[in-house]
Amino acid sequence: MAAFTYTARKLDGSRVTGTIEARDRGAAIVRIEQETGVPIQVAETKTAAAAGAALDGRAPAGHAALRLPLPQLFLFTEQLAHLLSAEMTLDTALGILEQRLEAARLKVLVGALHQGLVDGRSLSQTMRDFPRVFSPLYVNMVAAGESSGALPQILRRLVSHLANVKLLRERVQQALLYPAMLALAGVALIIVFMTFMVPQLTKFLSTTGQALPPATQALIAGNHFLTHYGWVVLLLGVVAVFACKALTRAPASRRAWHRFLWNFPAVGRIPRYRFYAQFARTLATLGENGVTLLKSLELLEGISGNLWVQARLEQTRHAVMDGKALSQSLREEDLFPPLFLDMMAVGEQTGRFSETMAMIADVHERELDKQVQFVSTLVPLVVIVLIAVVVGLIVFAILSAVFGLTSGLQGRLH
Repeated sequence: MAAFTYTARKLDGSRVTGTIEARDRGAAIVRIEQETGVPIQVAETKTAAAAGAALDGRAPAGHAALRLPLPQLFLFTEQLAHLLSAEMTLDTALGILEQRLEAARLKVLVGALHQGLVDGRSLSQTMRDFPRVFSPLYVNMVAAGESSGALPQILRRLVSHLANVKLLRERVQQALLYPAMLALAGVALIIVFMTFMVPQLTKFLSTTGQALPPATQALIAGNHFLTHYGWVVLLLGVVAVFACKALTRAPASRRAWHRFLWNFPAVGRIPRYRFYAQFARTLATLGENGVTLLKSLELLEGISGNLWVQARLEQTRHAVMDGKALSQSLREEDLFPPLFLDMMAVGEQTGRFSETMAMIADVHERELDKQVQFVSTLVPLVVIVLIAVVVGLIVFAILSAVFGLTSGLQGRLH
């Protein structure tokens, strides 16, 4: 017989912890289900030394470096939420997922989470061993679900949150994919002109002794420069990239660069609206799950990926700690649009903050859709016009030489 510590949820929703003896873990789970309720966590009792080693929080080698694509994280969260909603124990659900999931990294992840339960750690404690897979926001929501006994509900809300994040990311990627493909096609076309056609034209015109038009001379000079000194341009570009990285390595200069990107009209518009929507949606989700406002703000500081925005949110959190309303604190930082803050203030005054933030997220997600559609329509037109202008100038330079040569031949014939 072995001793097992357990945490279970009774039929009335309350949680109970205790110790039970059984011949193995499976028998312990069956006995808990018969006598107490739904097991949430069952772990064999270890010695103090072994328990200390299991709970010291140190990530095993390789865990900290594990990465997981967002679609796979979404799949794991969704499957685990479904199994727990079917009243399975967490141990059984992780065991089923370990057998069912096919992706190699997912198997490693689920196996480690399962082993963490066997070692007596909670799910959120083991998740902290994978900082590149589970964000602090994710881990804290799981911890809130474990402490409240509502882990299946929390996971379902995480599924919704990850779906919204995935959808926002796909919208931005789709808006930029078509212009990028057009730009690559245009650059390839220009390279073909400058590499094959212009040298052939130069050889041909050099045999005629004909005076070349200014446009043709400029084209040949440009081709000569790129042919003989193109490596200099490439080298300067590489040096410029490394110089920018070196200059923005210091926190102050990087924060200034991030502020420039945030306020730059052409570049920052879509990231801003994406941040507004994600900020509101995440704040609503955290509020619905009982996370305090100060803890929510602390978790939200890193979602923008922008150091300047992160510093503004940190100042906002300190202002809220001093007793100011969140909408008032954000208004002083001049970070969000007035409509966003006005709607937030209404939610604070009416006591329906989470519902209001969810509505704000809906509004700004629709606005993000409009911005994405605008960019996906405008940017391809700009790229096409630029490519047409460059190719047109090259063709004009070539045709000018051809027409000049034709006119010279006709003059000689006459």
